[in-house]
Amino acid sequence: MKKRFSVVALCLAASLVLSLAVGCTKQPAAEAELSGTLHVFHAGSLTAPFDEITRGFNEIHPDVEVLAEAAGSATTIRKVTELGKDCGVIGSADYLLIPQLMFPDYADWYLIFATNQMCIAYNDGSQYADEINGDNWYEILQRDGVTYGRSDPDQDPCGYRTLMVWQLAEEHYNVPGLYDALYQAEGDLMRPKSVDLIALLESGDLDYAFEYTSVAAEQGLEYIELPAQINLSDETYSEFYDTAVVEIAGTEPGTTIEQRGTAIVYGVTIPADSPEYDLGLAWIDHLLSDEGVAVMEAYGQPAVVPAQTNDASKVPELLQKYLD
Repeated sequence: MKKRFSVVALCLAASLVLSLAVGCTKQPAAEAELSGTLHVFHAGSLTAPFDEITRGFNEIHPDVEVLAEAAGSATTIRKVTELGKDCGVIGSADYLLIPQLMFPDYADWYLIFATNQMCIAYNDGSQYADEINGDNWYEILQRDGVTYGRSDPDQDPCGYRTLMVWQLAEEHYNVPGLYDALYQAEGDLMRPKSVDLIALLESGDLDYAFEYTSVAAEQGLEYIELPAQINLSDETYSEFYDTAVVEIAGTEPGTTIEQRGTAIVYGVTIPADSPEYDLGLAWIDHLLSDEGVAVMEAYGQPAVVPAQTNDASKVPELLQKYLD
């Protein structure tokens, strides 16, 4: 199935949500007046909704300067664990990376707050755009001269999820050797993170890109909606998703971490001992509020309500209200 969302419609929806929220009487995200600089390190696919959430946050806390940095989720986390950068919020496109790369030294809790799904983005100028669909996409991508992009699995969850989609597709469509054919094709191009592929699509250097549906919608791109059996969106297929396995770089040089297919779920945490802890706590409080949930929904990333966690006893008191 082909789908297209208007980026203008999305922005208008988000703005309407914020306008209504600001006009309502509500308690501040945190009682104390806050000031200072808050660094938010997040997945590239969270850029648009997090920017919108920050605008709402600053309506409540105008004296907090929020500096956001987008990157692949693994790269985002390694800014703290390997480079020692200060930050008050980590937003990962795969919540599992938080315990894998941060526990126990850099964090001991996370909250699951949103979901997404994989798709194939393209534009009107893409080769065979008038033919491609959810049943024949893998055949189209293997045609001579067709180019397609994915992100680096060592840096970006969208990258290893793309490889999982290919593995699952081989079984779902019953096409032996499909994964190897897609992986080894001349038209396969890799970039650090999935949002890096957008410019290549728009310039015509790429015909197709494996993206999250939220990113494709935000950019006003057309996209192929993949079957639920392979798009990593539906927990009904968790057992099948689990058959897809990808090795990515580990926490130490030369080591690897095994990533198994799961439904796409985003996670957020605050680095332990962060000098920005209170600011990060207030920002996450706003993210999980009704206003924040509405923004995530408006940008095509369904919220997880109530939020889920690894250990409720370790979640800060201010955020306990968002749990079961």
